[in-house]
Amino acid sequence: MRSKTELRDGWIFVKQAKDAREASAAEGTPVSLPHTWNAVDGQDGGNDYYRGTCWYRRGLENPGLSDGERAYLEFDGAAMTAEVWLNGERLAHHEGGYSRFRVDITDQLRESGNELVVSVDNSDNDRVYPQKADFTFYGGLYRMARLVVVPKEHFSMDYYGGDGIRVTPEVTIPDNDGEAASAVVTVEVWTDGGADEAAVIVSGDGADEAAVTVSGDGADGKTRTAEAAVQRVPLADGYGKAVFTLPDVHLWDGVDDPYLYTARAELPGGDAVETRFGCRKFYVDPQNGFFLNGRSYPLRGVSRHQDRAGAGNALTMEMHREDMEIVKEIGANTLRLAHYQQAQEFYDLCDENGILVWAEIPYITLHMPNGRENTLGQMRELVTQNYNHASIMCWGLSNEITASGSVTEDLLENHRLLNDLCHKLDPTRFTTMADVFMLETDSPLLEIPDVNSYNLYFGWYLGELEQNDAFFDEYHKKFPERCIGFSEYGADANPQYQSAAPEKGDYTEGYQALYHEHILRMIASRPWIWSTHVWNLFDFAADGRDEGGKNGQNQKGLVTMDRKLKKDAFYLYKAYWNKKEPFVHLCGSRYVDRTEEVTEIRVYSNAPSVTLYVDGTETETQKGEFIFRFQVPISGTHSIEARAGEAAECITVRRVQEKNMNYVFGQGGGVTNWFDQDDFKPGYFSIRHTM
Repeated sequence: MRSKTELRDGWIFVKQAKDAREASAAEGTPVSLPHTWNAVDGQDGGNDYYRGTCWYRRGLENPGLSDGERAYLEFDGAAMTAEVWLNGERLAHHEGGYSRFRVDITDQLRESGNELVVSVDNSDNDRVYPQKADFTFYGGLYRMARLVVVPKEHFSMDYYGGDGIRVTPEVTIPDNDGEAASAVVTVEVWTDGGADEAAVIVSGDGADEAAVTVSGDGADGKTRTAEAAVQRVPLADGYGKAVFTLPDVHLWDGVDDPYLYTARAELPGGDAVETRFGCRKFYVDPQNGFFLNGRSYPLRGVSRHQDRAGAGNALTMEMHREDMEIVKEIGANTLRLAHYQQAQEFYDLCDENGILVWAEIPYITLHMPNGRENTLGQMRELVTQNYNHASIMCWGLSNEITASGSVTEDLLENHRLLNDLCHKLDPTRFTTMADVFMLETDSPLLEIPDVNSYNLYFGWYLGELEQNDAFFDEYHKKFPERCIGFSEYGADANPQYQSAAPEKGDYTEGYQALYHEHILRMIASRPWIWSTHVWNLFDFAADGRDEGGKNGQNQKGLVTMDRKLKKDAFYLYKAYWNKKEPFVHLCGSRYVDRTEEVTEIRVYSNAPSVTLYVDGTETETQKGEFIFRFQVPISGTHSIEARAGEAAECITVRRVQEKNMNYVFGQGGGVTNWFDQDDFKPGYFSIRHTM
């Protein structure tokens, strides 16, 4: 029987040691997992957070192996390069800070007195991604570690962190309304230890029953209604395959009905693995966008970095759940999980809540000729470990990879190899990439993935908002056969900064809202944009930044980094996307002191009409969609209330004679893109260039 023991406590953290022997003898600091050493210095600005090799050690109790059992250490995330020693012997080296890896420690275990030492290195190098990007590269054992004991006959533990089970649903959607969809579900298993057969079980994830046809070796071929169907699968060289037919399949249907099945595989010796999966069918059309289960399903959502204030990337399950609740509140139906593999717990939440996911590796900004094998290794781990997640729709090859260099043949070959690898490992999903705004649209790089997306910041870093419209119209006209998405867009906002006349570069909450108002109108009139992802749902750490009144943060988030404050633009998206929760939001709650005689009161709501009250007196009712603007004379301190049905919200405004300078970002000189630094290579585009 398989057992898992979390290695949460008992660790000693040693910040500096020359080798494992010295780390073993050093005094250190007691810590628990998850842990990062950059939770503070990685978020406070200065671009001086500690990047180097740190050490973790703990005692390890012998689990008492018998009858050929094997013991593994399992690490869900060790950033960025890790090495593992047990009892002074180095057993493993892993490059890639965002994926799971395992170490077989069976033969090195002692009866007692076992000492585990792990080195973790996030220092600068030329081979392990990421090395140049607009976010903090936290170091640490920032996800859980476990001791896993498996029987002699067990499902494979040694293939790129996978679980030895892969489920591939092939869904048929009937042309005629009223006919049920069907699915053929293939369950593959990989085993070690010499087992002859495995039992494979498919069952529904709800109270209702599923109609299942069992086919394959030893099956009777009859259709039956049951909560589970079982096949006994012969194994050849440790591999077996079962095929189930579901003639009346319960579809995984996005946020409307994210129904999940469970596949479980068992070996005679007692080992078992199980995974959830969803039956769904999707594709992208260059003229009509994304389709899910035979119907148009425009993908409208946000991006997410995995860190937060005070914790860095060492997140708890409660933090993951809180993030998902915010995703659900805003009403998004898709997430770009950038720019790396994120926690299995969060992919599970996406499965359960019907959120379609763009998953990617951290092949970002700077192409490193010595990093090719690392990109391929991280992609193998990403696909292998996440293949069964119903939520994942595509694999992202890279992000803004030409921001710090040109399109070379080596870069193109790296992308071709990644694209081919994705299709080999997973023929069921498409590939994509996020292209930096200055990459020419006729570049051969855009011909490699199945679909493309662009990161555009017209109206913030450069140019005017209308240039976003023009870019997509020109692209679609020039390449009508290509699918194009909008993978990043946004404007930084510090909620402290307010203005009656917000403008580009002032870091006000008001300009961020106006920026997104324009973008949402642009998107709504272009249904062929296959997906859109706001950059970003949350403010996140970028220790090299010093702008907008906050050091060490990218403030394009719709929500602050501590998740405590939702900026006005958050409620704009909620008005557009959230159809389930009637609400009204008054913008400018933090803009109390106002010098204007007549002030604009802006309201976001998903209701068809909004009524405004000033000092308790009804003043005006407007009908419209999403955005309501009222002109209100002010002379003193006033209570402003907006109502839409049962929903209501109230703010206070005050007429003053002089501008409140706390509302003004005092630093001039315009907005500078993060990669417009002194070390930017001569001859390449920067934000100082005009286009």
